[in-house]
Amino acid sequence: MNRPAAIPAQTCRDAPILKQRGQREVFCGLTGIIWLHRKMQDAFFLVVGSRTCAHLLQSAAGVMIFAEPRFGTAILEEGDLAGMADAHDELDREVARLLARRPDIRQLFLVGSCPSEVIKLDLARAAERLTVEHAPHVRVLNYSGSGIETTFTQGEDACLASMVPVLPATQARELLLVGALPDVVEDQAVKLLSEMGIGPIRVLPAPRSAEMPGMGENVVYALLQPFLGDTAAALDRRGARMISAPFPFGEEGTTAWLRAIADEFGVDDETFDRVTAAPRARARKAVAAAAETLAGKSIFFFPDSQLEIPFARFLIRECGMEAIEIGAPYIHKGLVGPDMDLIPAGPTISEGQDVDLQLDRCRAARPDLTVCGLGLANPLEAEGLTTKWAIELVFTPVHFYEQAGDLAALFARPLRRRALLKLEAAE
Repeated sequence: MNRPAAIPAQTCRDAPILKQRGQREVFCGLTGIIWLHRKMQDAFFLVVGSRTCAHLLQSAAGVMIFAEPRFGTAILEEGDLAGMADAHDELDREVARLLARRPDIRQLFLVGSCPSEVIKLDLARAAERLTVEHAPHVRVLNYSGSGIETTFTQGEDACLASMVPVLPATQARELLLVGALPDVVEDQAVKLLSEMGIGPIRVLPAPRSAEMPGMGENVVYALLQPFLGDTAAALDRRGARMISAPFPFGEEGTTAWLRAIADEFGVDDETFDRVTAAPRARARKAVAAAAETLAGKSIFFFPDSQLEIPFARFLIRECGMEAIEIGAPYIHKGLVGPDMDLIPAGPTISEGQDVDLQLDRCRAARPDLTVCGLGLANPLEAEGLTTKWAIELVFTPVHFYEQAGDLAALFARPLRRRALLKLEAAE
């Protein structure tokens, strides 16, 4: 009861994975700051790098640096990058000026835009030194957002993983929800679980440092995002245990995610049905409206956000689409395995990217819809292919029941637009 129906006999979990390494087309992990700085109200993200990184954040966030309240850049000039200047002293002065100007900061993240070998600056050591200097008012942590070391969503993973070792110890039995979501979506998840009698419920990242969850062997956690592999490993090292489930996209995925947590806390079927029946019905109705456009259409995923496998599961099983290729930057079966178990064998599963070879496969397949990054979308549109920007799927609220219809509509919209353009051209 309340389990996924029609589980295929042969699934994508054991299918061979096409692994290619070459030129790739993805954003770097710095872009995670754009949503993380809004989530953590007393944190500040100081990007340590070059002017190129400052320009990236300006463009990606659509604002001038420091126009938003909780992120900025410490620009290293060419001399620092060559190791010819004492960048540690300059960083210390920049941090001191920042904290003097912003006494509300309780967590300061030093975000490396390049590997330490490039900028000649050990940010891990700098974070330890600055924590001692500014304790107990401010804790300084560091992680890498370098495009050499991280892809688009791995910035969030690296950030959350850096926080886990300093979480306080607890022996309490708690549920921890892991991953940054818009507050309204997070509140929906907490409300559903609370109505089942599950609690206490904590979240990572918490809005403020004083509300950070404890960590210990009685803590169980459920991931909200499929790209949090390093964070999951860090939580496991602290003794917490993961609840494995498909990710909460669409009616089926949300139900399976909630059911796995409910089973962990001994929630009976009657209670589960009472809490979920109405939102499940709304989700099915909303998805069905978009599925009229999506059913029978083919889709091709370029790797971008690591959301590709759960999205493919949703589109295949709930919207009737056919996946030709499902590409992801990295495939962590410990996280996305439950979603792969629900995808019938058939699509090519690819990890990593040689963009030229993947473009050749896409052009040969001529899918009805191609999900890709901004840099590939316009050229493919010019070749007559219909595309969907992968980045929009990250910035739009798409988790849980109330957003299931919105998720399906994001994929249906480009197909409807293409159909209207053909109709207008015919007239």
